[in-house]
Amino acid sequence: QVQLVESGGGSVQAGGSLRLSCKASGDTFSTKSLAWFRQAPGKEREFVALISQYNMSAYGDSVKGRFTISRDNTKNTVYLQMNNLKRDDTAVYYCFLEQFWGQGTQVTVSS
Repeated sequence: QVQLVESGGGSVQAGGSLRLSCKASGDTFSTKSLAWFRQAPGKEREFVALISQYNMSAYGDSVKGRFTISRDNTKNTVYLQMNNLKRDDTAVYYCFLEQFWGQGTQVTVSS
């Protein structure tokens, strides 16, 4: 069983930045790929970003060039740096590892 705990969400004005963190339990973190997803009210869960165990990354089209995913294996933590936030980025952001999900952290962007 893996536990994922997200943090760093909050409210920000459009154009602002936030950094989300996801801390994972267990001792195999460095060998795993992790991803961020998000879900806005009334919408399906959407892929945001992924980082592999080799530090290769991939992004959803709507966040390319604005969001950056990174990891610190010494802290069992993956980060999502979100810049130039837009109102459409408002959602609950979830960390995903194998078949496990975190509880989510709310991001609200106002104009």
